[in-house]
Amino acid sequence: FNASRITLELKADTLDLVPVFHAKGYGRTTGLARFFFKVEDYYQSYFGQQDGLPRKFIRDIDEGGYTKDVEIDFDHQSKIAKVNNKKKKKKAQHSINENTQDLISAFYYLRNFYATDQLVEGEDISLNMFFDDENYLFKLRFLGKETLDTKFGKVRCLKLRPFVQSGRVFSEQESVTLWVSDDPNKLPIKLRADLRVGSIDCDLENVKNLRHPFEIIVQ
Repeated sequence: FNASRITLELKADTLDLVPVFHAKGYGRTTGLARFFFKVEDYYQSYFGQQDGLPRKFIRDIDEGGYTKDVEIDFDHQSKIAKVNNKKKKKKAQHSINENTQDLISAFYYLRNFYATDQLVEGEDISLNMFFDDENYLFKLRFLGKETLDTKFGKVRCLKLRPFVQSGRVFSEQESVTLWVSDDPNKLPIKLRADLRVGSIDCDLENVKNLRHPFEIIVQ
């Protein structure tokens, strides 16, 4: 059954008078799933238009009573992340690695700055990421190319395996598979995840204002 809806939008903006891209992500459970497990997640990222590096990250979530309300300001010159935990009324500073991404900016960075035409099947893509007060190396494995039947028609896709944190949500590190369109848009077409309880499939429902034509196979 349809358990949730996720939206992701991007627009040009300014932050401290500097031109940035502003990405907003929103996810919530729907219908019967909401009755059993209410999820209301808001994510925002402000990142540089030229370098794709995050300047500010906002995470405001409620996942079945597990809540967080955090803002992170990134200073890449000083290699510092300033974390404001609004829920706990606590502020802290952490050292970050070179070219560190946040959870949302990482998607757009890979989409726009990584040469996917040079990927080799089985190859790992690595990114420095800062999340939950920690630096870690986010890895994504390229599993090859696959054509999917979608509501839009047949779409050529890159098949990827993000390595996620096992534990509270995912059953193991290799629980998620992601298909993105094999065209300049790099649209997230489908996501499949094995959870600690059950599994989910996410399929692209609607898209608009693309920079490049959406490449559909016409037979």
